Amino acid sequence: MPTGGLSQEQVQENRSGEHAPTAGDRLARLKAQLPAPPMPIGSYIAITRVENLLYTSGMLPLENGQIAFTGPMGSWDLNLQQGQQAARLCVLNALSLVHHELGGQLERVKRIVKVTGFVNSTASFYDQPAVMNGASDFLVECFGEAGKHVRSAVGVASLPRNATVEVELVVEITP
Repeated sequence: MPTGGLSQEQVQENRSGEHAPTAGDRLARLKAQLPAPPMPIGSYIAITRVENLLYTSGMLPLENGQIAFTGPMGSWDLNLQQGQQAARLCVLNALSLVHHELGGQLERVKRIVKVTGFVNSTASFYDQPAVMNGASDFLVECFGEAGKHVRSAVGVASLPRNATVEVELVVEITP
């Protein structure tokens, strides 16, 4: 039976008459604060809407306006957990754009449709999907079943500002 993008947990809570947690509630529980929406670093817009879909530009792992994770995966400087943290930080930046575009109403997110992840990688690094699990798992923690999505995880030779990861989102919203 369709649940309108609600997770089984949310449906169960609704049946019991209790408040279903919103994405904002879940972010707070995860101790994750949305940063200010990042400004584009080139000649493009950071987010656009086409009917009921939002598309974000590629988000870097920015923290306080600085790249928090730099260099390629597979180098001695970064481990898998750091790559996953970088992917999670990219998602936080993308969600800040979505939050801003929706006037602070993350509850209008119906579901995450697609995640595209680019992982700065050495020639011998093959675990791009594991790095991108940092983004995917975080989205499911934030949105429950509505956070499950299709995904691409692509290894690249370099990224802007030597970032470790770059993530794009496609998000379906309610009117």
